[in-house]
Amino acid sequence: MFRNELMESVGLIALIKEDFNNHRRDWTLPGFRALAIYRYGTWARTRRFYLARAFFSIIYIFLNRFVRNIYGIEIYHTAKIGRRLHIGHQGCIVIHQYATIGDDCVVRQGVTLGIAGIERGETGSEHAPILGDRVDIGVGAVIIGRVNIGDDVNIGPNAVVLTDVRANMTVMAPPPRMMSRMTLARPNIDDEKLNLEK
Repeated sequence: MFRNELMESVGLIALIKEDFNNHRRDWTLPGFRALAIYRYGTWARTRRFYLARAFFSIIYIFLNRFVRNIYGIEIYHTAKIGRRLHIGHQGCIVIHQYATIGDDCVVRQGVTLGIAGIERGETGSEHAPILGDRVDIGVGAVIIGRVNIGDDVNIGPNAVVLTDVRANMTVMAPPPRMMSRMTLARPNIDDEKLNLEK
């Protein structure tokens, strides 16, 4: 039987109510729906009796596939997600099955929390990211491997995090390069023919 300490101590209904309030009390938001189904899946896998666990888990599997395929939000019931996670928008959000997320975090579209690499055999829980409390992750950010992100960390858009980050830090992607819009002269085909003939 699968165990989840948060589910045991707080309960399914209380956790879903918190997530609902944290998503502007709008049950139609994909982020809230994804979290509610995650919470339900965690609850389903913690049922003591096998038949009840199997019945509720089958429902969870269909709901989870719906969220993954329609909203592009992939969360497994085995991930450890704290209270009041806010998922802003939808699309290309992947939270690895062994990732750990603290309380009051924010995840935006295009975020990936993943393992370092299957080809290196780094697939277990010891290779997944661990996020502290109040971590704010910008659009398109990628956190890969066994990295520890401290409390109150801001991770900027499109940042790639491969190392630990201390608490109260901000991680930014490299600054963009400025390039002039001058157009290069296109080569003249007749000139190219002359060069070839020479």
